Amino acid sequence: MHIIRGDDDVRKGLEALLEIDPRLRQIASDVGPLPLRLVEPGYAGLAHVVVSQSVSRASAEAIWARMLASGEKLTAESYIALHPEAWREFGLSRGKAETLTRIAQAVVEGALDLRSLGEKDPAEALASLTAIKGVGPWTAEVYLMFSAGHADVFPAGDVALQAAVAMAFDMETRPQTKALAAFAGVWAPWRSIAARLFWAYYAVRVKRDIMPIG
Repeated sequence: MHIIRGDDDVRKGLEALLEIDPRLRQIASDVGPLPLRLVEPGYAGLAHVVVSQSVSRASAEAIWARMLASGEKLTAESYIALHPEAWREFGLSRGKAETLTRIAQAVVEGALDLRSLGEKDPAEALASLTAIKGVGPWTAEVYLMFSAGHADVFPAGDVALQAAVAMAFDMETRPQTKALAAFAGVWAPWRSIAARLFWAYYAVRVKRDIMPIG
C-alpha cells in the first residue's frame, strides 16, 4: 500500500498514474505540478474537513479561523470542553457541531484512532470513519487523502471531480457517484493522485481552486 507524505510521493505517483493511463498526459501537462496539501493527521484535520462540507471555501476558512482563535490547540479534548453554545459563535451549523462532538467523543473514548488510519486498508479506514453519524464518504475520503496520506482514494461524490472528468473526456453529462467510482477504477492504486489531477484540471478550466484542503 502506497502512502503519500511529501511532494516526491506526489510526483512519483503521477508518473505511475500516467503509465497506467496515458490519456491523462495532456491533462498533467496543462495543470503543471500537483499540490501536496497534506495536513497533520488527528482531530483537527478531520474537523477541518467537516467544516468544509457543503459550504464555499471562504465560508469554511472564516469558520475555521474563528475555531482556531478560540484559545487552545484544537483537539478532541479541547472541543468537548467548549461551552455548549460555542458552535454558534464559530458559525457552525448544529448538525456539524454535533458531528464534531461525536468524533471528539469517539477519539477520547478510544473508539477511533485517527492517527492509525494511514496504516489501514482504505476500505477498512473508510468504514471506521463513516461509522460515525455525520461523517459521510466524501468527508472520510478527503481525510484519508490529505491527512492519512492514502494514495488510492477517489471522492467520486465530489461535484467538481465529476465535472472535471466530464470535461476531460468530453462526456455529455456529468457522471454520478457510482459511475465515476467505476470509471476511476482504472487509476488504482493511485486514485488519490488522479483526484488531485482532476481538481487541478477543474481549477485551470473554471479558474477556481476548489480542492478541499487549501
